[in-house]
Amino acid sequence: MIDYQIFCQIRQLRDEAQLTITQIADQLGLHWQTASKWAKRPRYERRKAAAARRRTSKLDAFKPAIQRLLATHAYSATQLFARLREQGYDGRYTILKTYVRSVRPPRAAAFLTLHFVPGQCAQVDWGSWGSIRVGNTRRRLSFFALVLCHSRQLYVKFTLGQSQEQWLACHEHAFEYLGGVPAEIMVDNCKTAVLARPAGAAPVFNPTYVDFARHYGFTIKACAPRRPQQKGRVENGVGYIKKNFLAGLDLGDFAPLNPAARVWLDTVANVRLHGETQRRPVDLFQEEKPQLRPLPGEAYDAALIRPVRATNRCRVVIETNRYSVPPAWAGQLLTLKLYAERLRLFAGDRLVAEHLRSYEKRQDVEQPDHVQTLLHERSEARHQRLLLAFLGLAASAPAYHEQLAERRLNLRHHVQKIVALSEIYGAAAIGRALDDAHSLGAYSCEYIANLLEQRQRLAPAPGALHLTRASDLLELELPPPDLSPYHPTP
Repeated sequence: MIDYQIFCQIRQLRDEAQLTITQIADQLGLHWQTASKWAKRPRYERRKAAAARRRTSKLDAFKPAIQRLLATHAYSATQLFARLREQGYDGRYTILKTYVRSVRPPRAAAFLTLHFVPGQCAQVDWGSWGSIRVGNTRRRLSFFALVLCHSRQLYVKFTLGQSQEQWLACHEHAFEYLGGVPAEIMVDNCKTAVLARPAGAAPVFNPTYVDFARHYGFTIKACAPRRPQQKGRVENGVGYIKKNFLAGLDLGDFAPLNPAARVWLDTVANVRLHGETQRRPVDLFQEEKPQLRPLPGEAYDAALIRPVRATNRCRVVIETNRYSVPPAWAGQLLTLKLYAERLRLFAGDRLVAEHLRSYEKRQDVEQPDHVQTLLHERSEARHQRLLLAFLGLAASAPAYHEQLAERRLNLRHHVQKIVALSEIYGAAAIGRALDDAHSLGAYSCEYIANLLEQRQRLAPAPGALHLTRASDLLELELPPPDLSPYHPTP
């Protein structure tokens, strides 16, 4: 149905502008059939009102009774159908069900307002917010939120996962931030806290989380399934973090996110006037903090433990990343302790290697000490091969090596160069040079090289005489030599 103004425009475009129906429809944004129908009409007519009479129903006589029953109790349509049948209703159930849905008064869920004494309880939960760049990859961004139920003091920690070690580490950071531990922690039914929730039975808690709670001295309380209102304080806290901190934030890199969140907690979140308490959380927290339980003397070993095998390249592969181990443990089965921010590798009770955990993908994380150890071992093996080759050059080589070690700081350099000279001049020539140098007390690779060069400069031994002229020219007559000077005087 179009209004009178559109009708006038259609008539004007048709009569004065002489446009076609398609052109009129395109210009006014109408369907061509609508434009054609109104272009043919001589005058504008509104849609005729519906007929006053309406269709009667078998249910009409029972509608007042239905409304009276619903006002006294929230009967179901099945219960009402049975009651109306007793009163003579012979209509269908579907008509009754449709009418009940239209007239049943809406019911708003009602919840009790929970009150907590200082230090009694904290509520925790995970939140998610898209993904974020970490080095050469992107990972899902999660955050852990904790709210003290009395003061509404808020804590948030951003992570790159929601695994068991992340869950426990976030608890530890929250307790350190608060300076104490509440008596109870109220959790959702996530697998890091609750393994199963059998109907009509107590929840089955994660044994690692139970051990963690025993270490810090708090009790775990699990909410009922699909009852988020039971931990409404942290649900509101998660929403507040998303709307007040994350919304509009340029998430370029993960590294500065947690420091920025800490500043936001101390300057915005915990110093605002809370809508329900009408007090600042930081002020109420000063009253609640003395009631928190003290932190234990030792931190909990919040690590995921599993076996891993080192490769022959002195690496262990964890989440597509490779971490180095000392060469002595190549190919060995080790024990991995995976923490939220680091990892440790053990052989029995002995710590083999420790690295910062990388959340990138396909990275090679190497400790220089591990490489230096392997390089040193290879250097020692290479030197042993050179030494064996040197000692086999001559009988005097061991004695020469002993004197060389006493006189020269860079022993390996001299041994390496003398062995290299043997490949040029031959083992026999090097052997004679070593004997001569040892007899002369000359201990250096330079002396050996000098002896070899001097011997190579000597005139070559005479060979056979090759005549270049005619033989008759070589027939010379020489006088006999005078040997009188050599005779003794009488």
